[in-house]
Amino acid sequence: MAPFSFRSDHRGMTKFQLVLPNMDQMDQDEGHNNLNLTKGELRKPKNLSRWAKTQNEDKRAAVHDEIARVNQLPSNSSYAVHRMRVLNKLLQLMSIQRTVAQDEELELLFASLNI
Repeated sequence: MAPFSFRSDHRGMTKFQLVLPNMDQMDQDEGHNNLNLTKGELRKPKNLSRWAKTQNEDKRAAVHDEIARVNQLPSNSSYAVHRMRVLNKLLQLMSIQRTVAQDEELELLFASLNI
């Protein structure tokens, strides 16, 4: 059965209907039940690829380079103070095991910094 369907009512209006499987059916479908997975298994692939590790190292190096650049700015600069807070937050998020929300926050911080 498809997870959704479209049907028309008596007035010709098309309606979208989401069809959810019942829990018994999910338990019978071995290998398709995400409810039995741990939080880590849901978030990350089993083996972190060499590419992903290299990307993380590159990001960490870019953050450290940006910290060195910001440290050359005047210490009373509001831009420098804010930028250092964001960079320190990035380093903190990179050093811990993150939740999905923290992963999203990390990506948003990187995108906003343009480094």
